[in-house]
Amino acid sequence: MPGLHEFLLFVGAGLLLNITPGADMLFVVSNAGRYGLVRGIMAAWGVFAGTLVHITLAVVGLSALLAASATAFALVKYVGAGYLVYLGLRLLLARRHAPGPAKAPRDRLPAPRLAAVFRRGLLINVLNPKIALFFLAFLPQFIDPAAGDRTLAFAVLGLTFNSTGTAVNCLAALAAVGVGQLPAVRAIGRVAERLVGALFVGLGVRLAVGHMD
Repeated sequence: MPGLHEFLLFVGAGLLLNITPGADMLFVVSNAGRYGLVRGIMAAWGVFAGTLVHITLAVVGLSALLAASATAFALVKYVGAGYLVYLGLRLLLARRHAPGPAKAPRDRLPAPRLAAVFRRGLLINVLNPKIALFFLAFLPQFIDPAAGDRTLAFAVLGLTFNSTGTAVNCLAALAAVGVGQLPAVRAIGRVAERLVGALFVGLGVRLAVGHMD
């Protein structure tokens, strides 16, 4: 659509990030493992709603910034490129401890209400400032500053990322009920972290160099 560039690269990078375990995925998996698939899916939708709050704020703020000053927006893109390199290096250099034995689900615990699971998932993301920083750094890299309808372009990117993330979290909930603790599944998660790290470093450097041309 007009205003977007390298959309497929955005989707690919977003998917790699989606499958990298974080606080939101751990919340989804823990609810699915302890209380069943329904509460795992509800946790995923709570996370979706929390991310939607950050997307809305990013769309409004970045669109206003781009409309006000092309120089300020370019500065945001430089800072964002540096932040992507930082995130990538952290993922590449992070030490991973060997996973311990999987804990059995606590069947004796009463299952929380669905509304409570949704609310907790929402708050996990709403109260996480790293998510806001990520969107401020990531979304502008795929927007054409000369495009006419930039607000819609920002919204499309944000909703695309949130939709793929929700799909991944729902699959993670399903896996937690069945095969989520298998060593092969955990190994895939560790490989995904390395891929995301390398992609973010390369993308950040490429964006920074491109801005200098």
